[in-house]
Amino acid sequence: MTKTLPALRRPANRLFTSKRLALLATVGLMSACAGSGAPPVSEMATARASITQAESADAMNSAPVELLAARDKLGKAEAAVREEQYEQARRLAAQAEVQAEVAERKARAAKAQLAAAELARSNDLLSKELARKSAP
Repeated sequence: MTKTLPALRRPANRLFTSKRLALLATVGLMSACAGSGAPPVSEMATARASITQAESADAMNSAPVELLAARDKLGKAEAAVREEQYEQARRLAAQAEVQAEVAERKARAAKAQLAAAELARSNDLLSKELARKSAP
């Protein structure tokens, strides 16, 4: 009789397991369809701050393509938030942040190149002046 009891429990266990799997699958699908919770407030703020930093680094002159791409992504992220597509908004905000950082770095690199060129020109002028003064 003890051997028949485990045999009787197996169908109940299988039934319980399949119900649990069905429940988990349903919950998973519902959460996927419902979106991903709260709006991406911090991600949006970070993207805006990155764009502001890029603008202050004069990226509009040195890296306009990247800066405009960042602004465009941020605009799309804002539209996604209005439509409550929070996961898409998160992705777009992250892309906007990256584009803004690229724009800022390009702008800073362009400034550094200009400064290096100015230093090289200044060094060349000093060398020529020194050579002229030391010539007999």
